[in-house]
Amino acid sequence: MRRDIPPLAEVRRITEKKRDAWWTVLLVDPVATPLVRFTAMRTNITPNQITWGAFLLGLGSAACFAFGDWQWLVLGAVIYHFSFILDCMDGKVARLTGQGSVFGAWLDFVFDRIRVMVCGVALMGGQYERTGDTFYIWLALAVVGLDTLRYINSLEIFKIRHTMRKQIKTRMRAARRAQNEAELAFMEDLLRDNPQADIEQDLQKARGEAPYTVPAQPGAEAVAGTGAGAGAGAEAGGAGEALSAAAPKAQVIDLHQEFRRKFPLYLRARSFLLRHRIRAHLISGIEFQMGVFMIGPLFDAVMPATIVSGALLLVFELAIIYKLLLSTRDFTRTIDSFEEERVATTV
Repeated sequence: MRRDIPPLAEVRRITEKKRDAWWTVLLVDPVATPLVRFTAMRTNITPNQITWGAFLLGLGSAACFAFGDWQWLVLGAVIYHFSFILDCMDGKVARLTGQGSVFGAWLDFVFDRIRVMVCGVALMGGQYERTGDTFYIWLALAVVGLDTLRYINSLEIFKIRHTMRKQIKTRMRAARRAQNEAELAFMEDLLRDNPQADIEQDLQKARGEAPYTVPAQPGAEAVAGTGAGAGAGAEAGGAGEALSAAAPKAQVIDLHQEFRRKFPLYLRARSFLLRHRIRAHLISGIEFQMGVFMIGPLFDAVMPATIVSGALLLVFELAIIYKLLLSTRDFTRTIDSFEEERVATTV
């Protein structure tokens, strides 16, 4: 038995994400985190072995779905949920024990995609055999297609945001070398890292006469930016003020300024959700999977549950794309402001 595993409260702090899907926060983490501590303390099971276990359970769920009858659908839904719990545990065990690896991340990603594809085809195939309705064949294609689209969209948005950050940091470094500019930070990462504060208060500080400040990190710029996720946390204002006295002031680059200005009520809702570790992207791939592979089978309503889940997923993906569009406008204005400052300096 390992004796270096901390108490459960500390395990939660180490392993649970600061923001996550509401299904994970409410229905998975309360079960998964104690199991992670028990697994790390009492067994020698590795994260990759847990990934394999989640994958095999997913295949078992697909086998149940293929039979088509309601009793098998219920069993398949229960097994799928246990599969998802294991799928959440592998990363937590890796963070807790330091056993994470690049190959493990790849294995987890690939197995997740295969599990969704196999379960989607098996579920809709079983319903087609049960009812003879050819619409289930199209639903199978839709489930696989939507899951693939979601991941492609997420990866492409991440690449675009990374490119915008890189260009802004390049311009800022050049300006700093020429004019000894202050350090740079991105509003969304300042908000994401501390999801306990009033977002509007932070925005007022960022836009007011007194610039928002963050502590500089030794050996690195105070630069942050957008990641793969769609939401952002909130920075505790008091903590920022206390740290700013002993730290260099940083210019804040807010690439979601226009979005926040257009949707002020969204900021309040997001602030409430993030205080409970729930990200504002309420219908993501996780909720989509649970709607298709749990809610639909449990209530013997596969077709309507799949249609509703798919429609909601598309709505939230389109919202992310719209948010990206507004972010690119903020990016263009930021780049233009750097150019105007350069011209004014040379003149």
